[in-house]
Amino acid sequence: MIRISDLKLPLDYDEEKLKTLSAKQINIDKSKIKSVKLFRRSIDARHKDNISFIAAVDLELKTDENSVLRRCKSNKVSAAHEYRYDIPKSKKLEKRPVVVGAGPAGLFCALILAQAGQCPILVERGKSVDERTRDVNDFWENGILKTESNVQFGEGGAGTFSDGKLNTGTKDIRSRKVLVEFVNHGAPEEILFNAKPHIGTDKLKGTVRNIRNEIIDLGGEVRFQTKLVSLKEKDGAVTGVTVRNPDGSFEEIEADNVVLALGHSARDTFEMLFGSGFLMTPKPFSVGVRIEHLQENINRSQYGKFWNNERLGAADYKLNVHLKSGRGVYTFCMCPGGSVVAAASEENTVVTNGMSEFKRDKENANSALLVGVTPDDFGSENPLAGVEFQRKIERAAFVAGGGDYRAPVQRVGDLLSDRKSTTIGSVSPSYKPGYNFAKTSEYLPEFVCEGLREAIPLLDRKLHGFADPDAVVTGAETRSSSPVRILRNESMEAVTVKGVYPCGEGAGYAGGIVSAAVDGIKCAEAIIEKSV
Repeated sequence: MIRISDLKLPLDYDEEKLKTLSAKQINIDKSKIKSVKLFRRSIDARHKDNISFIAAVDLELKTDENSVLRRCKSNKVSAAHEYRYDIPKSKKLEKRPVVVGAGPAGLFCALILAQAGQCPILVERGKSVDERTRDVNDFWENGILKTESNVQFGEGGAGTFSDGKLNTGTKDIRSRKVLVEFVNHGAPEEILFNAKPHIGTDKLKGTVRNIRNEIIDLGGEVRFQTKLVSLKEKDGAVTGVTVRNPDGSFEEIEADNVVLALGHSARDTFEMLFGSGFLMTPKPFSVGVRIEHLQENINRSQYGKFWNNERLGAADYKLNVHLKSGRGVYTFCMCPGGSVVAAASEENTVVTNGMSEFKRDKENANSALLVGVTPDDFGSENPLAGVEFQRKIERAAFVAGGGDYRAPVQRVGDLLSDRKSTTIGSVSPSYKPGYNFAKTSEYLPEFVCEGLREAIPLLDRKLHGFADPDAVVTGAETRSSSPVRILRNESMEAVTVKGVYPCGEGAGYAGGIVSAAVDGIKCAEAIIEKSV
C-alpha cells in the first residue's frame, strides 16, 4: 500500500474525487488505482470561508507500487502496512486470572486474556449494560438512585454514558487495536479514520455487550453484581480474592493474578485497599461545572457560513487558559449535541457528566469547565483526602440543588456577576431529574469560583460566544479523573503485593476510554508473559 498524507479534500468530496486527487499526488492515471481508503481525516477550520478536510489515504495500485514510490519525491508519500496486533503466545496459566471491573480497562484486559486462551474471570459490581441502562433512566426520570447500578458502576464503566469519545493523547500503537476491536464488535467504521472519533452512548452499549459475549465465547466468565470485598495474600503475593455475590453470599476465588480495573469512583474499594496496606498517593485532578450553549451557536462560531453543513456535523471545541494564580482552567469531555446527565454513585450527592448519542443532534452543546486542584488543596496528607474533597463538593451541590437530586444551575451572566439566577434565557438546562437556581459559591470552593469567573471571558476570546450570558452552568463536576494513584512497578504490579495489577483510570494510569483500554491490554500482556 501507498499512503498519501496531508491531502486537502473539499467538503463535498466523493470516492472519485478522492481517487483523482490521490492520483495527482503520485503522478499516475487514476484508472491504475485499485482501491482508496481513508486512514485519517480531520477538519481544517482555520479559514472560516474555506473549510476543508485534511486526510491521509491508503492506496492499492494495479501497477507496481515500489516503482511509484521510487519516482515520488514528496515527503507526503510513503509505503504503508496494514496494522496487525498479534496475540502473545502463551501456555495456559495454572489459575485463571481475575479481572475486577468491566470498564474499558477491565474489558480489554479480559478480552486479550481470553484471546490468548487464559479464560479470565471478570467480576463487575454493577449490572449488565441493559439492566444498568434501565436503572440509570429510572434515576434520571424519577430521582431513584441505585448505588451499585448507575452512571459510574456497571458494564462499560462511566464511559458508557458519555459521548464515547475515542481521541487520546497516547502514542501507544495498541490504541489502534482498541479502535479495531470496537469496529469488530459493532462500532461505526469511521472511528478508524476520524481524527476525533466517537461512538456515542447509543452505539457504545451494543459494542460493550458484544465484547462481553466474545470473552464468554472464548472460555472467559463474566459475573455481574459481584463485588470485590478483599484480597488474599501470602508472603507478599496474591493468592485469591473474596467477592460478594448477587445473593449476598461470599466466595473465595483462588488466583495468582488479579487486575484492579476499578474505575475512578470505586471509593469504598480504595479504602479497603488502603486499609490492606497498598501504597497510594493522592493525585491532582480538577473540579468545576458543566457549561451548556446552544449547539447552533457553537457551530456558527467554529464553522462560519458552513455552520449547518451535514458533512461537518456538530462542532466541538477544546479550550484552556492559565490564570494569574498559576491554576489552569480548561474544558473537558466536550459533548456536541448532547445533554448533561446525573452521575451520582453515592446517596445525597449531585455529580454531573456529559453524554451524546452518535448523531449528536440534541439542541445543546455541553462541556466540563474545570479548575485544576492539587493535593495541597485537600487539607490533609492522607492519600484518600482527594476523595473527601470531592464528597464535600458533591454533598454541597445536593443541598444547593434542593436535596432531591436536582442540580444547582446558574446562567453564565449571573455567574460572572456573582449573583443567583432567577430565570432561564435562550439555553435550557438539559440535566435530569431537574434543577434549582443556586450560586456556584454554594457548593464550590471560592478559589474555584474565582477561577471560573476569571477564565470564562478569556476563553470567550478563543471561542466567540463562550461567555454568552444565557449559557448555563450546572454543578458539580468532580469526577474528571481518579483522586488517587495505586503505586505499581515496571512490571505493572502493585509495589506491595506481587500478582496484583492496578490498571486504568481508577488506579491513576489513564484518562479516557482509549488510554484505559490500552492500559488494560498492557496488564494482560504482563500476565501472559508469566506463562511463556
